Amino acid sequence: MTDKQYDTFDTPPDDRYLEDYREGRVYRFGEESVDAEEIVEFARRYDPQGIHTDPEAAADGPFGGLIASGWQTAALMMRLFADNYLTAVASLASPGIDELRWVRPLRPGDRLTLICETTGVRPSRSKPDRGVLTTDVTLINQDGDPVLTATALNMVARR
Repeated sequence: MTDKQYDTFDTPPDDRYLEDYREGRVYRFGEESVDAEEIVEFARRYDPQGIHTDPEAAADGPFGGLIASGWQTAALMMRLFADNYLTAVASLASPGIDELRWVRPLRPGDRLTLICETTGVRPSRSKPDRGVLTTDVTLINQDGDPVLTATALNMVARR
């Protein structure tokens, strides 16, 4: 994925509306990372399992070391998605995420980049001031390996 030519938006996030998204366009944004302390802190609060909270126990576990909670990985994806791909002025809400998958573990020190492919741009039939944006998202690590995939649905205002 690193040799591919990625698209760019003609408009910044603070002036982006539904009409600025085009089906088939692929964008790349990054980067985010976490260290072991952040992984443990998040997991102690939200996902208290030994593979996330105890480096020694995790070393003997199925992943051979500490890994981030999938929910932390999803939160990192959302940070990149909201800051770079979504619109600061026209994002209205989201009816949800489909097909969320944690493809491989996120490990301390991994550097994450978000790939967004616009797969659907549909004006609403009942509310002409908005539409639905469908995006396939892939969060990749520094080696270009996917760690998370999902399909995001967003309600976005029209100009």
